[in-house]
Amino acid sequence: MTPPTATAATRRSSARAAARQRTAVRRRMLLTATAVVLVAIAVVLAMPLFRKAVNDLTLPLSYPNIIRQQAGAKHLDPALIAAVIDAETKFDPSTSSAGALGLMQILPQTAEYLAHKSGGYAFTTADLATPAVNIAYGSYYLRYLLDHYGGNEMLAIAAYNGGETNVDRWLTEARADGHPFVVGDIPFPETRAYVERVLQAQKDYRSTYASQLGYR
Repeated sequence: MTPPTATAATRRSSARAAARQRTAVRRRMLLTATAVVLVAIAVVLAMPLFRKAVNDLTLPLSYPNIIRQQAGAKHLDPALIAAVIDAETKFDPSTSSAGALGLMQILPQTAEYLAHKSGGYAFTTADLATPAVNIAYGSYYLRYLLDHYGGNEMLAIAAYNGGETNVDRWLTEARADGHPFVVGDIPFPETRAYVERVLQAQKDYRSTYASQLGYR
């Protein structure tokens, strides 16, 4: 039989062990709760940066001041200009295999034609490497195409990619057949996809960059 004093000591020892265990459990729970709170705070603080990083990858925007200025001068939707740049170069210009240059991928011969129409006789091809000049000429071309097609953005965008001559021919053929020309009627798969992409990106830029593009 265990002596009474030994039993009391054992109980006290067990009680102290149980107390230490409870303290350790509370400490672990506190540390876990603190870690969860810190992670939540970090996520909240990081979200704007995360959203910006996602936008930069999926819907980038540079030169918003130039885009707004040109949109105002040419009576264009700034989101349309941004959407065309996004579709052409993702705001990272390079020379295409066809020789198109700059942010809005303008062919030198197209730029020379636009320069002649707008009175920019001092224009040189090298000017297209300058973002402000490139966006100005691309915006002028969009305005010209919109005027040519009675303000129809779908046709203007199709012509920007597929060429004015082609779009004019498609329209003539559609009218001869007695039906309106819609996106699905574009016979060039690349141009059809381009138009759909620009029209969707236009909506996305308008909602995502409302402040930067001057909508509010």
